[in-house]
Amino acid sequence: MGAGELEATGGLEALYLQYGPAGVRLAYLMTGDREIAQDLVQEAFARVIGRLGHLRSDAPLDLYLQRTIVNLIKNGWRRRSVERAHDARARAEPFVAEIDGAVADRLAVWQAILGLPIKQRTAIVLRFYEDLAENDIARIMGCRPGTARSLVSRGMASLREELREVP
Repeated sequence: MGAGELEATGGLEALYLQYGPAGVRLAYLMTGDREIAQDLVQEAFARVIGRLGHLRSDAPLDLYLQRTIVNLIKNGWRRRSVERAHDARARAEPFVAEIDGAVADRLAVWQAILGLPIKQRTAIVLRFYEDLAENDIARIMGCRPGTARSLVSRGMASLREELREVP
């Protein structure tokens, strides 16, 4: 997508409105923190937009954005923001009186996913939360489809083991 196409789509704002929410969802699923997710998407979007003239025109912009988000997380971008997020959470810990069984189960799964190694977590989130095929997962993660399939399989095995231990 070149500059002419960018103008035809309504500019940067239109692109951000179109692709930003899905990017925030992916980043949130990967990090578990909404503020970090929003920061990640802004950074990823700025990087992708800065390279619009160099991107292949046949690949959808959302794939570039997803890959950039995954790479930012994988390469440690999150570490720079963890201290700020931790401080914010420490100041505003919510009080939860009781959690029903279904919510507790979802929280246990969520915590188990966040505990996975980053590559497995990425593969699990892309497969089951973003509902992507192995080829798309491989493209976003920069690996072969067999590797993506293996990461999903190992991640699921780890989740089963971890959740088996949850009371």
